[in-house]
Amino acid sequence: MFVIGLPEMIIIFVVALLVVGPSKLPELARTLGKAFTEFRRMADEVKETFDEEVVKVEEEKTTEATGEIKSEEKNQDEAKLDETNQDKTKQIDAVYSNGDNDKKPI
Repeated sequence: MFVIGLPEMIIIFVVALLVVGPSKLPELARTLGKAFTEFRRMADEVKETFDEEVVKVEEEKTTEATGEIKSEEKNQDEAKLDETNQDKTKQIDAVYSNGDNDKKPI
């Protein structure tokens, strides 16, 4: 984000001391510290949630891609099976259409 050096910190401290006063400055510092800690904790939670959602979406995409590949493989297997069945049907038809319709193969 931005970097605050030692001179900037001294200026901020002096201004805060003049505006708030020496008695309320420690209480203000504690309140600001707690607020920054809570803000950091919420930011970390949002980041974790975002990361989890990204992982979930990537897993869904991977699952879909795997499903598409499996579906293509299944279609290819079915096409091969159809070709094999057609070849067997042609062989059977060739045997029966030999000219001897009276004699059936055993």
